[in-house]
Amino acid sequence: MNHELVSSFKGELAAIRHDLHMHPELCFEEFRTGKIVAEELHRLGFTVATGVAGTGVVGTLTKGSSRRAIGIRADMDALPIHETTNLTYSSRTVGKMHACGHDGHTTMLLGAARYLAQTQNFDGTVHLIFQPAEEDISGAKRMIEEGLFKRFPCDAVFALHNIPGDETGQISVRSGAITAAVDIVEVKVQGLGGHGALPHMAADPIVAASGVVMALQTIVARNVDPLDPAVITVGSFQSGALATIIPGEARLNIGVRTCTKGTRELIRKRIEALVALQAKAFGCEADILYNPGISYPPGYNTPEHANLVRDVAIELGQDPARVDMRGPFMFSEDFAFMQEVVPSCYFGLGNGKSRSLHDSGYDFNDELLVKGPVFWGRLVERFLKAV
Repeated sequence: MNHELVSSFKGELAAIRHDLHMHPELCFEEFRTGKIVAEELHRLGFTVATGVAGTGVVGTLTKGSSRRAIGIRADMDALPIHETTNLTYSSRTVGKMHACGHDGHTTMLLGAARYLAQTQNFDGTVHLIFQPAEEDISGAKRMIEEGLFKRFPCDAVFALHNIPGDETGQISVRSGAITAAVDIVEVKVQGLGGHGALPHMAADPIVAASGVVMALQTIVARNVDPLDPAVITVGSFQSGALATIIPGEARLNIGVRTCTKGTRELIRKRIEALVALQAKAFGCEADILYNPGISYPPGYNTPEHANLVRDVAIELGQDPARVDMRGPFMFSEDFAFMQEVVPSCYFGLGNGKSRSLHDSGYDFNDELLVKGPVFWGRLVERFLKAV
């Protein structure tokens, strides 16, 4: 019956999703999105709190006498990407689009709100958390700092992300490490510039920085436990302007992804030591700036709640072998800040054969507007089982 009920209002959910897609809002700018969410929750009978971390919204529904409470989080923000989908509902704002599917995450949770309001087959409290600013500057962290879980206590909190390439509606979950921490490292290699015809009179920072790039590749291969996933990526190398001039400095931007605190600290120490010594070996000096902005911690699923997600997926007909993940997602997620303070589970939901996340041609799969709310509804019913 769950599927039939949600299917009956899929068209209305699709209209909401397409409207959100046409009007993308970046981090902490989700005023219009938050207003739509709040109005829908009010209409459904939820108690609604707005202005949480600026533009966040929390909808609360209580039934029965149990003091247990569950939180479900959806992110609302878009990305500064120019959309190229040519959809009838493509972004109306140049340079902004929902390239990560947060319009779909928000709409699925509104679908779950409607299902829960109509069925009320649970005993306890449901907090639906509509979070701003997942991308880059962490609305989750700000929500927590502003008292999210003091105002809305939760025994556990759950979140999902759509996964392009996975079969539509396929749940993927695991206990333990689930998302990677991300650290950003800025390196400036300072040399001595000079004429390209007189290299012996210069200290070439390009050669030194190239040595750094190659040496960085040995950290994961030779210092990290092979069973502990980690990735180091030099995403930017900038230096010089002309072929005949040796520049005075070179700059590297490095992304580091790790899934455990121990490996995160190990890699930091190795990068700092390796960069300094490599630069020195070429007669240069290096300045290292680690995490100039907010860095996201690794995400960790508590076994009890990961097993609950797994059980619900199997109950809804999914193959256990496909539900169980081999390893964590290597992308980062600011839901990890919530996972540091509340028992939790983060999991994947297949988006089908779509373009990749953060791709200008990406679009959320509307088939999930039924599958997602059905899953959330059943999860709430299992967690807050009515007597």
